[in-house]
Amino acid sequence: MKLIKLASIGVVGLLALLLLAPSAQIKAAAASNGPKAAPAIDANGNLHVPIGYRTSYQFLGSWAVASAPDKNPGETHVVYASPGTIEAYRKDGRFPDGSVLVKEVLEASTEKMTTGTVSRAQKLKGWFVMVKESKDTHPENALWGDGWAWAWFNPSDPSKTTSMDYRVNCITCHIPAKSTDWIYVQGYPPLKATR
Repeated sequence: MKLIKLASIGVVGLLALLLLAPSAQIKAAAASNGPKAAPAIDANGNLHVPIGYRTSYQFLGSWAVASAPDKNPGETHVVYASPGTIEAYRKDGRFPDGSVLVKEVLEASTEKMTTGTVSRAQKLKGWFVMVKESKDTHPENALWGDGWAWAWFNPSDPSKTTSMDYRVNCITCHIPAKSTDWIYVQGYPPLKATR
């Protein structure tokens, strides 16, 4: 009987270690490395859509953009943040240098279902990528400024931006969010501290 109890305790202890070890390793890696922009930029400050962001980045939030009558369909914006960004933001309410945000812009399809009229993501329209950088390391690059690197990518080429100047092509949509470092933080629940 004692042998069975000891074996049971040993198995439970081993399972606990196996379950907790990866979590501790992930937290330690995020804390020691912080957010990294390396997968999204090259040495000259040129941006691209990071490979594998859907599985390696954290889900930050999503937006539904309603369609207008007799105009193009609505959109779904799904936003991801580089590892460590959310945890760092929760500490002091700021995006640290190296934070990468990737927004997928998808055409939405709306239809009636048993739960009501619903919209869901359909065809990819492109990506918007931002990298936080307050040191102005690429002043010659017209896509860097106001504390961020900014770029839009068409779905046909995630490695070549179609943006030419962030002041013309990007920041105009972010002016209402200037007080929150150009990011609409109210749409991202993970940035708020949780229990």
